[in-house]
Amino acid sequence: MQVALEKAHANDIAVIRDMAIPGLYIVRDGAQLIATLRLAAKKPWAIDPAYFSDSKSPLYLTSMAVEPDRQRQGIGRACMLDALRVARERSGDAIRLDAYDTRAGAGGFYEKCGFREVGRVVYRNTPLIYYEMLL
Repeated sequence: MQVALEKAHANDIAVIRDMAIPGLYIVRDGAQLIATLRLAAKKPWAIDPAYFSDSKSPLYLTSMAVEPDRQRQGIGRACMLDALRVARERSGDAIRLDAYDTRAGAGGFYEKCGFREVGRVVYRNTPLIYYEMLL
């Protein structure tokens, strides 16, 4: 499956706070929003850079979601492939992210996409796994 990430616009997403932060991408099937992710240079609050490899221009992947009825159809993997393309176009040298360290967390998905676990932490009582991919 091929997807093309596109920059989101205010009329595409109802959540105004998400629009204030650069790097939000969406995937649509016609008019239906089916996936989102954010790829930004700004480090999220829950990420501790001490766990990651040295990097001059890492990008942080956050807010990745696929419509539940559309999961397990290759959309998430296609989003990851396009996110890698976008990261390289933006001269990123690594993608960093965290995932919930629970059964419902996406850690296994990120590992299947080629990300490497680099640490486990608890942030504000929430267990997290850090992942990275060097580009």
